Amino acid sequence: MKSETLFNLENNLFTVAMLLYFVSMILFFVFFVFKNLKVTKLGNGTLITGFLLHTVVMLIRGINAGRLPLTNQYEFASAFAWGLCFVSIIFIYKYKFQALATFSVPVIFLMIGYAAMQSKEVHELMPSLRSNWLGFHVSTAIIAYGAFGVSFAISIMYLLRTRSVANAFFEQHVPSGEKLDIISYRAVSLGVLFLSFCMISGAIWAENAWGSYWSWDPKETWSLVTWFIYFIYLHLRLRSGWKEKRAAWFSIIGFICVIFTYIGVNTLLPGVHSYA
Repeated sequence: MKSETLFNLENNLFTVAMLLYFVSMILFFVFFVFKNLKVTKLGNGTLITGFLLHTVVMLIRGINAGRLPLTNQYEFASAFAWGLCFVSIIFIYKYKFQALATFSVPVIFLMIGYAAMQSKEVHELMPSLRSNWLGFHVSTAIIAYGAFGVSFAISIMYLLRTRSVANAFFEQHVPSGEKLDIISYRAVSLGVLFLSFCMISGAIWAENAWGSYWSWDPKETWSLVTWFIYFIYLHLRLRSGWKEKRAAWFSIIGFICVIFTYIGVNTLLPGVHSYA
């Protein structure tokens, strides 16, 4: 297939995937706000279909580019949304609560919407990116960011849960505050693990590419800040008993830092990582 044909196919499927995420977001909003249980299956089906189609889009991008589709703003934003959707689906089915999608899918849609605003032009890899570390380094970042996004969504749910008057809908479809707190903690733990892998592999890669494990590039610095925020979260939780409301706010602040590390740093503090 010609590259132009693949490019057009990618664009069309990307648009459909984004629309499916949007429809899923609306359906889960109807479920949560209007307590309409009939739309949950449709919302789930739409979300999973969007995710599968999104996966196909990334595969087509990789085939057309002849490399992993993880090396520029558009590709990483798309992968960020994919990773958040992937981790969300895992947590939804593992802990059996659909309400999580009400809060995670809007973040997915906003991130894929951000991807849609970036240039989709295919470029050759810069010499420094031609490394076997690329796939591992960026993939671990995607899972880490996805896990932090899920923790953010659960923390928002926790704060709403504690401020809402108890009713049958909440009792049936939203876990207790204590359980939400535990699930958020597990998501953060997963994120910290993968972010640690990301930073270690990035340091090894940097030494191979530029002769230095650490150069205090803005992206490196803010990744370290993000890691410290979540490490402090885990430390305070395990050592000082920080749980529930304080932990929820810490998780929310941490994800704001994640977003700044990705979007804010690239926009305001360009460096060697400005391609993603």
